[in-house]
Formats: sequence, C-alpha cells, structure tokens
Amino acid sequence: MGTITIDTLMDKIAATDKPYDTEKIMRAYRLADEAHEGQMRSSGEKYITHPLSVASILLDYCMDTDTLCAALLHDVVEDTETTLDEIRKKFGEDVALMVDGVTKIGQVPLNTKEEQQAENIRKILMAMSKDIRVIIIKLADRLHNMRTLYARPPEKQRKTSLETMNFYAPIAHRLGMSDVKEEMEVIAIRYLDPYGCKEIEQLLDLHKEERDSFIDTIIGRIRGRINDIKPEPIIEGRVKSIFSIYKKMYVKNKPFDEIYDIYAVRIIVQSVIECYNVLGVIHDLFSPMPYRFKDYIATPKPNRYQSLHTTVIGKEGIPFEVQIRTMEMHNTAQYGIAAHWKYKAGLKGSVAGEKRFDWIRQLLERQQEADDVEQITDAIKNDLAQDEVYVFSPKGDVFVLPLGANVIDFAYAIHTEVGNKMTGAKVGGRMVTFDYQVKTGDIIEIFTSNSPNYGPNRNWLEIAKTTEAKAKIRSWFKKERREENIACGKEELEREFRRNGIPLDEEVLREAAQRARVETVDDLYASIGYGGVAMSKVIQRIKESQIRAQKEQNVVLQTGEENIEETNRRARRKGIIIEGVDNCMVKFAQCCNPLPGDPIIGFVTRGFGVSIHKQDCINVINNMDSAENKDRWIKASWAGVDDTTYRATIDIIAEQKSSVIADITAAIAANHIPMHEMNMHRLKNGNTNLLITIEIAGVEQLTNVMSRLQKIPGVISADRTGKQ
Repeated sequence: MGTITIDTLMDKIAATDKPYDTEKIMRAYRLADEAHEGQMRSSGEKYITHPLSVASILLDYCMDTDTLCAALLHDVVEDTETTLDEIRKKFGEDVALMVDGVTKIGQVPLNTKEEQQAENIRKILMAMSKDIRVIIIKLADRLHNMRTLYARPPEKQRKTSLETMNFYAPIAHRLGMSDVKEEMEVIAIRYLDPYGCKEIEQLLDLHKEERDSFIDTIIGRIRGRINDIKPEPIIEGRVKSIFSIYKKMYVKNKPFDEIYDIYAVRIIVQSVIECYNVLGVIHDLFSPMPYRFKDYIATPKPNRYQSLHTTVIGKEGIPFEVQIRTMEMHNTAQYGIAAHWKYKAGLKGSVAGEKRFDWIRQLLERQQEADDVEQITDAIKNDLAQDEVYVFSPKGDVFVLPLGANVIDFAYAIHTEVGNKMTGAKVGGRMVTFDYQVKTGDIIEIFTSNSPNYGPNRNWLEIAKTTEAKAKIRSWFKKERREENIACGKEELEREFRRNGIPLDEEVLREAAQRARVETVDDLYASIGYGGVAMSKVIQRIKESQIRAQKEQNVVLQTGEENIEETNRRARRKGIIIEGVDNCMVKFAQCCNPLPGDPIIGFVTRGFGVSIHKQDCINVINNMDSAENKDRWIKASWAGVDDTTYRATIDIIAEQKSSVIADITAAIAANHIPMHEMNMHRLKNGNTNLLITIEIAGVEQLTNVMSRLQKIPGVISADRTGKQ
C-alpha cells in the first residue's frame, strides 16, 4: 500500500460521485501540513501522511466533507500549537466538535486498572453519543496505526494490539464495520501470536492452487443454476480470515481439517424473496450439514447484520459456507453505520433517534444511575467483551483461553505435565488461588513440583473450566491412581447409596456397574474415583426406582418441592441424639436447613427415617398440632461438638459493583471457610443477589460470617436461606 499524498487523496475524491467541498478539504490539509511541519512518524515518514491516510480510509466509506476535514485535523490540537477555537472559526462547529472528541479519546488510557477503565470508556461513549462520526474517525485512525505498527518497538506493538483487540475491534463490530474489525483482528493477532498465525498461513498456502480451483468450481456450479435471476446475482468466493481460523484452532481446540467454513461463497441478490429462493437451490445442489443453518434475516444480529448462512458439502466432500443476502444487507455487513454515508445522503452525525445506538445510551443511562463509576465496569465489559481472553507466560508467549478460564486451565494449556505438576500460580507478580479467573493481558507464572509422585488434586475437576483441562486431570487419575480411585470411588458410592436409602448389596452394585457400562464393580469404583463416571448418572435410575417403590408411603409432612438427593446429603446419624430411638436413618429437612446450635425436632417419616427440622420451621409450626401428625414428632438434640461440617446457603443483596463481590469472597476466605457454590444474578432495581453455599461447623460460625458480611460497604443484607 503506497504512501497517500494530497494529490492521490484529491484524485480519489474526484473519482467519486459525491459533491465534496474540495476547497474546504484543501484548507484543512494546508493547516494540518503547516501545523505538523517537522514532525515524523516512527516509520520515518512525514507525520502528515498519517492524517492523509486516515482521511483516505474514511473516503472509502464516502464520509462527508466535515468528517474528512476533521480527519486531516484530528491530531493538530493535541500535537501542535493550533487551538480548538481556531478550528471552530475556520471550519465550523461540527468539525471542531469532532476534532475535540477524537482528541479526548486519544487521551484516554485503556490499559488501566479496573476502577479507572469504566470511567475512561465512559468518556469515549460520551463522545460517541454526541456525534457517531467521532468514533468512526478514531477507528480509521487506529486502523492506520495498526497498518504501520511494524515500525514500533515490540512492547508497543503488543500493548497496542491488546488494546485494539479489547476495545476498538469490538466497537467496530458493534457498529457493524466488519471490514475494519477483521483487519484489526488479523493485524493484532500477528503481533500477539506470530507463530500461531504463521502456522495457519502455511496450512492455507499448502493447498492454495487446489483451494482456488475448488472455489472457482463451486461458483461455476451455483452460477449455472441461478442464471435465470435478473439482474444477475453477484457471486464471490473467499477464504475465512486468519483470526477466525485462529480462534477455532487455538481457542476451541479444533484441528484445521475440522473447520468446516474455511471456504465460503457469498451470493448477493436484489430481494429477500430471492434470498430464500436461492437458499432452496443451494440445498438442492449440495448436501446441507445438520444444525449449520442460521437465518439472520428473520433475526438480525444486534449490529443489524442480516444474511442467510448455511454450510453444505459438495461432491468433492469438502464442506463450505454459503452466505446469501441482498445488496443493502451486504452494504450494512461491510460498512455498518458508515453505509449511511456511503449509500445514502443527508444523514447527520448525531445518534439521536437511531435505534442502532440504543446500546450506547443504555450504558450511559446505567452510569448516570450508579453511585460509583465502578458499578458500570461489568456492564461495559459485558457489552464489549469478546468470548476469549489473551494471556501471557513470563517469556511473552501468548495463550488464548475461553472467557471464565482460570490458572488451572492456563497451566494445562501450556503442557499436560505443567498442569499435572502445578503447585501454585502468580499473576502480575502476586500469588493467586487456583480458581482465579484470568483476564486479557495477565502475565501468569506457574510453579511446579519436581516430585515424581506429585499430581493434580481431585477438586481441580470442579474448579477447571475448559474441557481440555478436565480431560487431562481425569486421564492422570485414571492412569496413575487406580487403587486410590477404587478406594475413593467405593467410599463415594457407598455414601451416596446410604444417603439415598439404596441397599448396599451385590445385586444393586452389579446393576450400577452395568448401567455405567463397565465390566466389574471395581471398574465402577475406579471410574467414579477419577471422575470418568458422574455419580448422579450412576444412581439416577436406581434412585428413581426406589422413589417409585416408596411413593405409596410418601411423607405426609411436605417440605416444598423436596429434592431427595440434596435433603439427604447431610444425612448422618453422628451428631444427632433422638430420644428413645437408636440406629435409624437421619436426614436434614431442606425447608429450614438446621445447623448445630439450632433448636431442633425430629419427625418420623414413612420409609425415610427421621427428618430433622428447626423448631421454628414453618412446617413444624403448621403441622405440630394436627391429629394425623401429632404422635410422629420426636425430641431431638445435637450430640455435641464434632468435626462434621455442614452446608449452609447465605442470601446476600449487594450493590452492583465488582469490589463488593471481591470483598464478600475475601471475607469468607479470611475465615478459612470453604465456599462450595456461588450463584449471582442482577435484580430489576440494579442491585445484585448472591446465593453462596459454604461449609461450616455450626450456627455460631454461620452467625459470625453473616455479621462480617453485613459490615462490608455495599452489602445491603445477608441472611440465611430457609430462615423462618
């Protein structure tokens, strides 16, 4: 791509059919050229080549005269002595506002700590809301900077690429500017993972002639079947972008040969009816792959993208994607919001009245309602987030992981043995827990053990998020710990059988092994031990048959929609004294979740032993005096202090900000209390509801934890579930 000069820019303007004010554009150029006199870019070119290149990119979208002027002048206020008032006097209010907006965006750092990021991005959104052309200029500015990133130092290349991947590419996507988004992503990933990109390029080049021949053959076959459509449809062939292939190979861990849409054909027709007619022809001409059809015409994407997508297989046995759309849909897909300037006239820069910018307004509205700017951090990140994160080893190697992955997943992404031998991890020089969720830009150091007998912990199976990590953990236990697996599996199975009232006899065990599709009972134990067979699946049908057999003897006292597996989870005889009864099965009622220290009472059920309730449980109060149940209540008490732990769930209402959630989990960890599960959802009033299940010794410990949680700034309430 040659260097843009004012002559080539003006020739390009003259070649368009738009009525540009060339005299005004020339005045903007002369001011910029004079202001930037003596300034050079890292590439060694005069600085004026940059604003000229930005203006040329915007001209490809046929942006209006004022936008081109603002592009030429976008750096003069920040980098020269020229003032905004001078620009306003010479070029008008619109140009001045755009230059001011682009200048402010350029001054906003995006690679900052979390509490500042939301405020910085909010400033950019504010500039966008005033005039959408501001961000379009900034995207063109960033695109040219990416194209010339080769002249920058490696550290700057990586930082700029991360920033582009995190913010500017998602913004381009939200504005529907797919060409800009794809080019940014491809350039960025070349700097973030040059080896991975080179591997993909080599795979693509390996069969270039065959690929080109295949695409030409497909286009010829399609054209022969739809040649009666007038005007003649436009048919284009393409190869999927390097970044799209990269995501599937390294994020979704798919082999190159299993990426079914590397090849694609795009068919552009005149009407929606023709789109569906052509779809029928394609499915008649080729074999459609199941579950690979998407109708984005009937259900457009949030950025207004519309098209029919289907993946088919020809007689060559090679799958390829077909996209079918109208010319208007194609323009929107390629240029997004900028298509208004390219193909329509008279559209103003403001976002007022434009539904496509509702997401900008919604983010700003949430910010205005928030008490603290940190409260919109999650909203902004969720709206612009990609579905993967980019993290680094201390040596600078990049690893791409799915959103929500933690350091265990990272360790196994490096190598199986690194994961198996991991003893700890540092992120940014600080030790983190194994469930720490990695974020884009994190530099992660993994510590390993040299001991030949060291291996992963079994609870990693619950912590790991990627299927790759889980599979490698299971594989290690399967190969290295068979005897241990048998012992652990036997203990877990027997515990679950007792919990669910299933008899522990050979016949039932053989049935369980048969249902798990293993040969012996020991094989069943081993499979459970290393996580190859889920306990819930082993006993599900057996438990259902037990429930059906006992249905006629159902408990009169109903405890809501009782889940037998959960209510029996803590069913242990140890720790409970039942007056006049010995050697009976005990379960804890889910309706009130009694804990050591709570005043309790027992209820003799039919076929399920004794159910333990809190004395103030609403079901106890409502049924204590009924004639049918009066004689079935029995005195019960706690046997005393032991080492048994119990699960309790705390219901927390908190303000919507990330620091509160961090403080809550830190407070629980500070008490050395294991956290079993956490569920979180946003309430209609903007607050957050958290349900956290923890392992505790009794009600006194639970009370202390809740007292500490209630003192955290931002926590509105913290109550025990099941409290009556």
